[in-house]
Amino acid sequence: MIQIKDLTKAYGGKRALDGLYLTLGTGVTGLLGPNGAGKTTLLRCLATTLAADGGSVDAFGLDPADRVQRTALRRRLGYLPQDPGFYPHFTAFDLVDYVAILKELTDPERRHAEVRRVLAEVDLIGQARTKVRKLSGGMRQRLALAQALLGEPDLLILDEPTVGLDPEQRMLFRALISRIGESRTVVLSTHQTEDVAALCERVVVMRSGRAVFDGTPGELAGIAEGRVWLSDEAPAISTLFWRTADGRYRTLGERPPSADATRPGVEDGYLMLLGEAA
Repeated sequence: MIQIKDLTKAYGGKRALDGLYLTLGTGVTGLLGPNGAGKTTLLRCLATTLAADGGSVDAFGLDPADRVQRTALRRRLGYLPQDPGFYPHFTAFDLVDYVAILKELTDPERRHAEVRRVLAEVDLIGQARTKVRKLSGGMRQRLALAQALLGEPDLLILDEPTVGLDPEQRMLFRALISRIGESRTVVLSTHQTEDVAALCERVVVMRSGRAVFDGTPGELAGIAEGRVWLSDEAPAISTLFWRTADGRYRTLGERPPSADATRPGVEDGYLMLLGEAA
């Protein structure tokens, strides 16, 4: 449904995207990568808020480089940026209603029904008349998600969507996004490997503007197979280790003396793949 070919974008002399190739379809795809890997730049190109320097994006047969097709594509996508802007004196309802007007939902009755629907989806219907400046950080993040859900977009683009969410809100977010991903395309960038493991059927790891891994969370975890250990004593030499809640030491890398192998997770595979860059 979405094809990205040889996409490039540079800021000054540094390439944020360096000939990226990627195909996205129905389902939830998670983007992982260290800071500066190009994740946000890619999402901004997909959301048509940033023009690439080279290469192409084909989304639902539409080319965002063309002005008319770009407008048509914007009608079919929802975008939660990393740093959403808020009008602090708007109420939650008025803010989402304002975005709905920008998205050409012109009939007041239908538009207001859609605003109430998305506020209910993110559990903010009770705060609909609360001013944005009085909302907590987690509530503002959910409000940003609500505006992205307007119009049931075919493509949902989420940049660090779970920042500020408590465990219950994070669970509700996962349930909502997994349901949307059953029939639509969702792309989310995150540093939370546990969200990727719990939510995404596909994960793409980026580094220096390129995709260095594209597969399932299980396949990413498998990169660390046979390289994760538990021991009762801190290893003298190791790539990486830390003391766990039960008092044992979890080591990633070479096997310490008297250590037992343990099952790797997505984070282990990610760290093994990127090394110090992670």
